[in-house]
Amino acid sequence: MNRRASRAPLLPRVLRLRRRPEPEVKPSRFTLRDAFAESLAGMLQRPARSALTALGTVLGVGTFVTILGLTATTSSQIDSRFNMLTATEVSVDDISAQVDEYAGPGFPEDADQRIGRLHGVRDAGVYFTVQTGPSMTVRAAPVGTAAEGGEQVDVVGASPGALRAAVPTMRQGRIFDEFHSKQALPVAVLGSGVAARLGITTLETRPAIFIGDEPFTVVGIVDNVERQANLLLSVVVPRTTAVRMWGRPKAGSDKMLIATDIGAAQQVATLAPTALRPDHPEYLKSTPPPDPKTLRSKVTSDLNQLFLLLAGICLIIGAVGIANTTLVAVLERTGEIGLRRALGARGRHITGQFLAESGALGALGGLIGTSLGTLTVLGVAVARDWTPVVHPATVATAPLIGLVTGLVAGLYPAWRAARIEPAEALRR
Repeated sequence: MNRRASRAPLLPRVLRLRRRPEPEVKPSRFTLRDAFAESLAGMLQRPARSALTALGTVLGVGTFVTILGLTATTSSQIDSRFNMLTATEVSVDDISAQVDEYAGPGFPEDADQRIGRLHGVRDAGVYFTVQTGPSMTVRAAPVGTAAEGGEQVDVVGASPGALRAAVPTMRQGRIFDEFHSKQALPVAVLGSGVAARLGITTLETRPAIFIGDEPFTVVGIVDNVERQANLLLSVVVPRTTAVRMWGRPKAGSDKMLIATDIGAAQQVATLAPTALRPDHPEYLKSTPPPDPKTLRSKVTSDLNQLFLLLAGICLIIGAVGIANTTLVAVLERTGEIGLRRALGARGRHITGQFLAESGALGALGGLIGTSLGTLTVLGVAVARDWTPVVHPATVATAPLIGLVTGLVAGLYPAWRAARIEPAEALRR
């Protein structure tokens, strides 16, 4: 009885011990801070590999920023070029022979004066190419016949306004003026190419050329023109002189070149046929310049498409490099992954770890590429004396592109790492 009595109080204690709840096991956690720390440790563990891996993203993002920056910087320069040259040039052709075979010349004798009265016209003039033959060669010495020792060169009869509208840059001398034109004097202006072929290098000796058997005094050598580049390979004489010596050109050969103020080209092109021939405006065909905004947008669009394609290729190369390096890291760290899984890390934790590492590589490459691209735009703008333009949206978007590239590149390696079984990993 005594023994039974002494054991009886122990039973409730045993029951109470068995009824105690088991301690709660907290699930493993993997915070953003942990992911950042693990990715930083992974990159610093192999710095050379990490740098080479991020190089592709650096090149891609840098090219992206450079292209958009240079495009924005040069847009004003393209506008200026188109406005000053293409958008201020109007050409008028004589189509009288196409309209009426019995019609006379389309341009009147005072065509330059009539078109000059239009508002917005700077310079204008009529010109035509003289029909030359074997006997119309050009030579610089009066030795031999016209067909011997000469050059087959285009001879252009132009009014002084046509030469001024071409905006010539003179190497030596000057262009002929209204006095030469009114008097139909035998003077000539040579393009630099023709002067070189004829051996004329200076005007100090007052050189003369012979067109056929007719002598002409050289009054100027043109080094460059902003319009009608064919004049550099031609001999230009006054239009009245050409008509006096070789007769009027055949119907449809005359043309007019008009230089206008900025913004006046379209209006001048519309009014030119009526101003020149109010009785028969259909005898003349006026060609306005293309819209500079449309032309610029087409050029800019073509350049953007080309260089953005190159930037995309660089980004793809960078993504492949990041994916390859991350996959190699997964294979090399199989034991580490198995140990983490055995200690409670879940598959999503492993996925987050490797995605964070690849994303960090991409973001780092994006930041460096953005900096290099911006510096490139600044360098080119300073060297060309332009105003650098880099849109804030480009600078803000470029690192995000690098981050997204890194995340996309790390998807497969991270998924591969999450599927590694702990037991199999530890056996390796």
